[in-house]
Amino acid sequence: MIDRITPTIRPKQKVRGYQRWRSLLFLHWPVPLEVLRPLVPASLEIDCFEGVAYVGVVPFAMEGVRNARWPEWASINFLETNVRTYVYHGSRPGVYFLSLDAANRLAVWGARQFWGLPYYHATMSLARTGDEIIFETSRPCGKVRHKVSYRIGQALKASQPGSLEHFFLERYLLFLEHRGRLYSGQVHHSPYPAHEVELLDIEDSLVTASGLTIPAEPPAYAHFSPGVDVEIFGLQLVRGEP
Repeated sequence: MIDRITPTIRPKQKVRGYQRWRSLLFLHWPVPLEVLRPLVPASLEIDCFEGVAYVGVVPFAMEGVRNARWPEWASINFLETNVRTYVYHGSRPGVYFLSLDAANRLAVWGARQFWGLPYYHATMSLARTGDEIIFETSRPCGKVRHKVSYRIGQALKASQPGSLEHFFLERYLLFLEHRGRLYSGQVHHSPYPAHEVELLDIEDSLVTASGLTIPAEPPAYAHFSPGVDVEIFGLQLVRGEP
């Protein structure tokens, strides 16, 4: 049985870093399980909600990104866009990233070098006027991009375990396979304050570039969060080489 509560509890480990995630948009499309399965390591199971698998695109702002040993003034800020799906190992649910784009070359290099994460450098912009936001992501080739404009709606009640919002938003573990080994990494933050979203326009080829084809229609679900302050913990080996 999947344990969706324990990962929300702050682990008794040394904090490795700090980040502030701001202006997060969570977009989700249902995807056929048989199409998604080849893109996820065999050591991980696909986590479904009521039998349906999902792929998510999450554009947001990263602020105050720093190693735990750095002072606040040495932190960096940049924009990021993730393409992710949901998995579990044993009883532990988490996310598996199909791709990550960041508007900071150092962050991309570091994540690839030390974490083995599929990061790409991209040009990004976030413009906000009142409750309307336009977020653009474009890789250097110009053929892989994401552009979305949306209006922030009314606040939602706190998500409860078992709800779709909790399934999408409350994810505190990431899994990655690097050089034949499976690792998990944990973050901790307060539960996401979430809002409804009115999508005004969307264009996406990030999902296609990750190996999936999504329907031409807009995403089935969209949520916004103003953000959370995050503690980052180190990677843990889950499974060694076969």
